[in-house]
Formats: sequence, structure tokens, C-alpha cells
Amino acid sequence: MTVKEIKKQLESSKNPVAKAFHIGDHFKVLLFGFKKGMKLEDHKAHHPTKLLVIEGDVIYHQNKKDIRLKQHDEVDIPAEVAHSVGALEDSMILLTQG
Repeated sequence: MTVKEIKKQLESSKNPVAKAFHIGDHFKVLLFGFKKGMKLEDHKAHHPTKLLVIEGDVIYHQNKKDIRLKQHDEVDIPAEVAHSVGALEDSMILLTQG
């Protein structure tokens, strides 16, 4: 029900909506929902992370480089490197950390 909860919260949210999907001793799986135009501003992950686009179209920005990611595209995010994610259309991404 996590995806449905995120989509429901997005109806009234002005910011991306994040929920934990699965957490273990040495990893985390997170889901982020975006409406078109929403952005996660520059931030750093403290663990190596893989971003997978479940649905939609996003721009991943790292080190002055933009990567457009559509449904089922993925990118590795190094630990402690500033990056941002912006939605070109309503989108859902899955992040695996650890």
C-alpha cells in the first residue's frame, strides 16, 4: 500500500513525498513520489545508493551533469556526493541504500 499512500499524499503536497518501503540491518529501500515540477534540492546520501525510476520522467543532477531517467532507468549515487532530482512529469522512484 506504500505507493498508494504516496500518491494520495501527493494530491495535497507541495513537496515530494517519501516513505520507507523496507528497512533491514544494513540497508534501506525508500520510495519517493513527485508531481510534475517538484524537486529534491541538493543533498547527500550517507551510503551508496541506487535510484530506479518506477514510473515517470526525472532529471538526476550530479557534479554539473544532468541525466534524464525514464521508467525503468537507473543510476548509481555515490555516498557523500551532492545531487538533486527533479520531476519532468508525475513520477515515482525507488532508492536502495546500503
